[in-house]
Amino acid sequence: MANYQKFISGFQVNRGMLTAGAALTGIGALIGLTGTVLVGVALASAGRGWVQQLETPPSELAARAFQQAKAASQAGLEAWRAQAAD
Repeated sequence: MANYQKFISGFQVNRGMLTAGAALTGIGALIGLTGTVLVGVALASAGRGWVQQLETPPSELAARAFQQAKAASQAGLEAWRAQAAD
């Protein structure tokens, strides 16, 4: 005989199947989380190796781009001021 518990107006739940389903769902979530961690570690390792092979570090490239943008902004401001002064 199955282990059923009655709820509202005859709605019956097989507690054994419910427990087994919840356990399998938890195990599946744990396996999925483990896979996600492994993918993340593999991608981080590959990214670290790629950055080490670059001739110019990304921080230096970012600093250079920032300086160029700052210089362009300053040149634009000066051109606008010169135009407004006329």
